[in-house]
Parts: sequence; C-alpha cells; structure tokens
Amino acid sequence: MATMTDVARSAGVSVATVSHVLNGTRPVLPHTRQAVLDAVEELGYTPNTLARSLVTSRTRSIGLAVSAISNPYFTEILQGVEAAALESGYSLLIADPHDDPEHERKVVQLLHERRVEGMIVAPSAHPRELLAYLGRHRVPAVFLDRVVEDPGDGGPRFDQVCAESAEPVARLITHLAGLGHRRIALVAGLPGLSTTSERISGYRHGLEGAGLPFDERLLVHGDSESDGAERATGALLSLDAPPTALVTANNAMTIGTLRALRAHGLSVPEDIALCCFDDFAWADLFSPRLTAIAQPSREIGARAVQVLLDRLAAPDRPARTVRLPCAFVHRTSCGCPDRPEQRARPPQPPRTRRPEQKTQQSENQRPEKGSPS
Repeated sequence: MATMTDVARSAGVSVATVSHVLNGTRPVLPHTRQAVLDAVEELGYTPNTLARSLVTSRTRSIGLAVSAISNPYFTEILQGVEAAALESGYSLLIADPHDDPEHERKVVQLLHERRVEGMIVAPSAHPRELLAYLGRHRVPAVFLDRVVEDPGDGGPRFDQVCAESAEPVARLITHLAGLGHRRIALVAGLPGLSTTSERISGYRHGLEGAGLPFDERLLVHGDSESDGAERATGALLSLDAPPTALVTANNAMTIGTLRALRAHGLSVPEDIALCCFDDFAWADLFSPRLTAIAQPSREIGARAVQVLLDRLAAPDRPARTVRLPCAFVHRTSCGCPDRPEQRARPPQPPRTRRPEQKTQQSENQRPEKGSPS
C-alpha cells in the first residue's frame, strides 16, 4: 500500500507539501498541487483518516439520529443528509433513537463518543435528557423535522430545520369543507411532538376558517404509527355520527387508516373522503390516487447539513429555525373528479428544477376555492 512518503517521492516534493495538498492546510502552487494529485492517482494512495483525525482533532463526520428510518419520509431526509454531507467531505454515522427519550440520550452519547463533529437529531416527544446532554457537552447540533423551544425565553436553543405544518393542514381542511364536508376528522400523531401540536393547530384553524365547529370526538391520536391509526380510525367510524372526511397526519398513519376503512367495507372517496400529510412514492398508485401534502424531505436533510456546517464555522452565531414550504398534491381521494396529474414535489437538491415544473408547483400551491375543478 502506497504511503505519503511514496507520493512525495513520486511528485518530487516534501511530505509536508503532500500533507498540505491533501488536508488543505496551506496554499500550494497549482503545478505542485497537480503533481501531488497525479502521484496520488498513479499510486492509488488512500489517506489514513483515523491517523489524520488524531493529528487534526477532526473526524470529518456527522452523527444522524432519526427514528423510523424505514419510513419513506425519513428515508428521503437521510438521502438529502447523506448527499450534502458527502459533497462537503463529511461521512455519516447513523443511529435510531426509536422515539424513546432514554434510548435517544444513549445513542447521542454513543455518536458523541465516536467524535462526530456535530449532530443532526429528530428529537423525541420528551427530549429533556437529550437537551441536557447536548448542552452539558456543548455538542453542535441541529434539530430536524421537530421543533424544540427553549423553556426559558421561548426561542430555540439549537438550530432547527423543518417543514411548515399548520398551514398545510388548514389548507386540506379548507379544501374538504369547500367540497361540502361538515364532519372532518383528524388522525393526529404522537402527543408531545411539535409536528403533532402544529398539525392539530392547523386543523382547528382550518375548521374555524370554514365556519365549522370543533368537535373533540373527531380529533384522535394514531401515535404516528400504522397500528395506532388503524385503531383510532376504527373509533371514529364507530361514532353515532361518523366523519364524512378524514385527514391523516403522516404517511404511516395513512396506511393504518386505509386498513381500517377496508375492514369497515368503506370506499374512498365514495363513502368517505381522505387527505393525508406526507406524499410518498406510491401515493399515486392507490385507487383512488391520494390527495396529499408533500414535504420537501430531501431539501430538509440537505439544509440541515448546511446549517450544521454554518454552526461549526461560527459556534457563537445565534440559533435559528428554518422552515420550508410544503406542496399541495391534488389527486382524487378527496372526492374531486380525476384529471391530468398535476403532481408537484418540493425541490429535491441537488437536482435542477425545470422551468415547467416550477410553474406547475406554483399552480398547485394556489389556495383552493372549494371547486372540484
């Protein structure tokens, strides 16, 4: 295996010069730099990253702690994080906290012991131990998807990147109300998560805007899981006056809700209308095609990496919360007649959006006026 000394000898430079070229620690003349890179390529030299980290105290690695990695939403976030990290020269260490506060603190400690330079974390519903650990050890961290407010002054203690939650749910309610529905139910997520409380807020705001009363019996919790949503939907369908339309607050709960509807012999949208928060790859393959809110999942992941790198470059900068807009994907499960697909997905870096796609998204994000067309 080639060594740095071999590279230096082949390029006709000192070992220190090779080190400066590979680590970017000092400017090197262009022709000298190219000679080193040519020697690296010819000899097949691979830098010893472990030895480099011992010398520089930098591992060029990022820790990612997100639950339910099998969830398509988090899978796309992972793709965004990985691509952005790799582009910036960072490797990725991944752990699943299982949305359990105690396990969450353990995996974050484990990542910290692996000397990651910073972390991206989707916090649990009760992240007190997480906050204490990150604060005590001054770990650079970005919270992903879920917002955690500082109990002191109401502002975030850590940088945060997430999608809008309240307004998109309100939009779904407005759309369903415009189609004539008066009993619209929400299958909400796990209590304690910011995404759950924000989507409930959007639900109530949408009802208020449509002039509909809030009925607490139409708000149920599926705990962000398929099985929980199936049970919660069954409870809704057992009411003396069941809902005529449903909104599910994430993609896993959409699957559970569909199972419950099938078990009760109900068809969508003939017997009951359905809209969901979270679009996913096969949502357009269902019959009917699912009307959904699409989160910019890959962009969320990529932006979280950039915010973390900004934090590493300027540790004392004020914490910030970045919220990204969602897209309304109008299909047929809401009860609207079929029409040529106008699917709009939020921008997915690093791809370049075509002009016609941008126009299409803008059309889809216009407020619905209640007309099926």
